[in-house]
Parts: sequence; C-alpha cells; structure tokens
Amino acid sequence: MFQSNKRTFLCRITSFALIALLSPLMRAQQKTPPLAGIAHIAIRVRSLDASRNFYESLGFEQAFALSGKDGKVRESFIKINDHQFLELYPANPDVPSEAKIGFLHVCFEGDDLQAIHDDYVDHGLTPKAVRKAGAGNLLFTLAGPIDANGVAQNLEYTQYEPGSLHSNDQGKHIGEDRVAESIASVSIAVRDPSAARDFYLNQLSFRSIAGDPMFLHMPGSSGQEIEITTAASLGAKARFVLRSSNLSRSARLLRKAHIDALKSKDTLTISDPDGNVIMIRSL
Repeated sequence: MFQSNKRTFLCRITSFALIALLSPLMRAQQKTPPLAGIAHIAIRVRSLDASRNFYESLGFEQAFALSGKDGKVRESFIKINDHQFLELYPANPDVPSEAKIGFLHVCFEGDDLQAIHDDYVDHGLTPKAVRKAGAGNLLFTLAGPIDANGVAQNLEYTQYEPGSLHSNDQGKHIGEDRVAESIASVSIAVRDPSAARDFYLNQLSFRSIAGDPMFLHMPGSSGQEIEITTAASLGAKARFVLRSSNLSRSARLLRKAHIDALKSKDTLTISDPDGNVIMIRSL
C-alpha cells in the first residue's frame, strides 16, 4: 500500500514537472490571434475644416464626429471603407499635448480582442485592459517603440461592436468617386528601427517581407503592412498607402479636384494640407 501511494505521488510530481517545463514551449507554439487589418490612422491637424475638406475632395466622406462638452468637434472620422477610417484631431495650442500636429497612432482591428490582449500578456507585454471606447467599440492600448518625439508610441486595438457608431454606419458615407478603396500600409517613425522591427516581429508576431526588411506583414490574412522608418526621415508626419482598383481613374479624379500628384509607374503621391504624405497604388 505504501509503495503504491509512493509511486502515485512520484508520478504526480513528475507530471507537474513536465507541465512546468513544457508550458512555455506550448505557449510559444500557440498560434497568435490574427489581426483583421488597419482600423484607423489618427492624425492631429492644424485646421479640422481644411483637412476635412481636403479628404472630402478625394471622395472620402465624414462618417461622424465626436464633440466635447463645449460643443466643439474634437474628432472627425473620415471613412475609407466600412472597416477603415482616418481620425482627424484638431490641434489645440492651449494644451501642450494637443499642440503638435502630425501622426498620432495606428489602430489595428481584431475579431477577438480579448484573445489578442491575452496573447500579448503571454508574451510578457503589459497592454491596458480591454474596455468600451466612446464610439461604442471594444478597445485596448499598448505602449510600442519610442517614436519621433522620444516617447513610447500608443498602439491601439479595436473590435467593432454591434450598435457602435462605426457599425451603425455600415454601407453609408462611401463616396462613388473615391480615389482609392482601402488603406494598405502605414509608416511608423521610430528612434531605433532595429529595435522596433524586433518588437513587431518577436512580440507582436508580424512577419518580415522578403527583399525589404522594414516592411512587415500583420498576422492574419489581411495582406496589410506597416513600414518602420526613422524619425529623422519622416519626423512627426503621417505617411500611408491607399489601394486603388483603377489608378488611371484615381489620377483623373485628382485632376478634377485640382490636386497635384507626383506620378511614377504604379504610384500617385500627394500631400494633405499639413504635409502628410498619401501614396495611391494599384491593387
């Protein structure tokens, strides 16, 4: 009886030890939850009216806006498609944190935000808890690499929820004469590109692209990318790529709107009123 209990005890100890040894390996082999794509790019602008008018001249309509207690618009949502937006924030010279214009953050969409959050925790990261944001969607944030201003980038993640402002706008505010149909990639300026690349590859499970180490695919099947670039080359400006199903038509729409474009074989490059760079490429 004693020998039997002893064997049982030793088997349990051995099992616990194996589980302890294998758990980190098992977690590492678990598939990282995919990202659905780029949900939005947030930019702070000098003049909300001027920027909104510019993007509307490209065929992109304002889907909705959020106002503060004073009634002033504090955020304009410019619709690219049902899942992708530009968020425009007006500069406020009276508030230091809201005075600098340019790129603010990128937000990634996920189909299961809690699973993505928990996967990041398993990777040793410290994302904020998932919460419901002002527009009615789920949201969490994560501190990313050091940006052009010398502070950790704010990475956002969202999951569109039924009844949110975004979901209620499905099928609406999609102009027939848009110069492009989707956001394909966004550039992220950092102080240390090598460290940032390592962070996205090894912590967030992005995938490298052959032939260009600074372009990285998001996990999942969206085919969308981020470009890691230097703060010295881009500064605080935003730069992103839009995809068009008909580049010749995009060029005609730009001419009709009296917007000058730098043309290359497969790219039209334009700038918004604040100098942010928009590249339009064929699908």
